[in-house]
Amino acid sequence: MKTAKQLLLSAAIAAGVANFTTPALSDADQVARGKYLVTTSGCHDCHTPFKPGLNGAEPDMSRMLSGHPQDLVMPPAPVLPDGPWLVTSSATNTAWSGPWGVSFTANLTPDPETGLGRWTVRNFKDTIRSGRHLGRGRPILPPMPIPVYSNFIDADLEAIFSYLQTIPPISNRVPEPLPPPVQAVSVTP
Repeated sequence: MKTAKQLLLSAAIAAGVANFTTPALSDADQVARGKYLVTTSGCHDCHTPFKPGLNGAEPDMSRMLSGHPQDLVMPPAPVLPDGPWLVTSSATNTAWSGPWGVSFTANLTPDPETGLGRWTVRNFKDTIRSGRHLGRGRPILPPMPIPVYSNFIDADLEAIFSYLQTIPPISNRVPEPLPPPVQAVSVTP
């Protein structure tokens, strides 16, 4: 049976009350809420590398939320012909190429050197709210759905961050994004 706090939080979320202030959750409830949000918001779809499985590609949970594998050096992205196709993705679903260049999914584990281990909850919230690394750095690139995730209420972002701090740290240095290729410009005399 849900507690009054859980019912109130669920009602506020369902109503889309963005500035709703929730009552403080216990640490265990906060982590459980964060796990639920990470699991249902598609975080594993890109931040957990895929591997071949019996039914096709599946998340490799031994590398849960560790981002693009540092040992997977990507060749140049294929050039797509003019037409309706816009992006390409690696088989691990952790590298994406499009008009923005090439983006690599981040390591969300609490590893202090290569993940979120040295981040604060403020850094995390500022990143999601602004769409910029640490709230002030380079833009967070597609396919990260910042326009959607920026609508999370503070309590949800705090819960997600709390959960991410409890998962096993994985040392995995994700490459920096690559700029889009320079387009050749033809000059006619």
